[in-house]
Amino acid sequence: MNQGKSSPFTNAFAIASYTDETPRKVPGLADLHRMTMLLLAEQAPETAHILVVGAGGGMETGAMAAAQPGWRFTGVDPSPAMLNLARQMLSPFADRIDLIEGTVDRAPAGPFNGATCLLTLHHIEPSERLRTLREIRLRLKPGAPIVVASHSAPGADPESWMRRSVAFANRSALDWTNATNVARMMSDRLHLLSPAKEEEVLREAGFVDVEMFYAAFSFRGWVGIAG
Repeated sequence: MNQGKSSPFTNAFAIASYTDETPRKVPGLADLHRMTMLLLAEQAPETAHILVVGAGGGMETGAMAAAQPGWRFTGVDPSPAMLNLARQMLSPFADRIDLIEGTVDRAPAGPFNGATCLLTLHHIEPSERLRTLREIRLRLKPGAPIVVASHSAPGADPESWMRRSVAFANRSALDWTNATNVARMMSDRLHLLSPAKEEEVLREAGFVDVEMFYAAFSFRGWVGIAG
């Protein structure tokens, strides 16, 4: 998921703790993965080929591979360490998964039956985000679904929602001062868009029928269709 200069996924501790920490930080992560699979499965055939952008870590790919034994996956991620982590997690499904080091530009032309980009877009600058989504669209069959989820900036005070997300992740103690400080740093480091702007960028990239399906504090998720 190291798609931008502000990504933490060159940090050895962040990588080593990723599979333990991410479910604690993202409300309903396992349910998000299942919803993602279901939204793809509505349109994708039983032998679908799915493009996973930001595949490092392997958590969403593993969940989908376990639920859909006929699907194949191609994943891209620029972080070698995160891809190594994904290979370890995905070893039971290795015969159905190709992992490529790099951004979406390195992905084959497809066309794919669906795509995911989870917990990645907030690391990408807005102009590069549009290009990334356009590159995904170019690799999808017309009518194929895309599922994305990321930190967003809802409301007039988006930092307050980030603060709540930080507080949610800290299960040992409720420390609003620390949550406020961490939220401020994250808001400065990440590239946050409003939900309305997120949907606008998806449409500009060539997706139609864009709808929100997931909302949890600062996190939002959308599904769209390749037009």
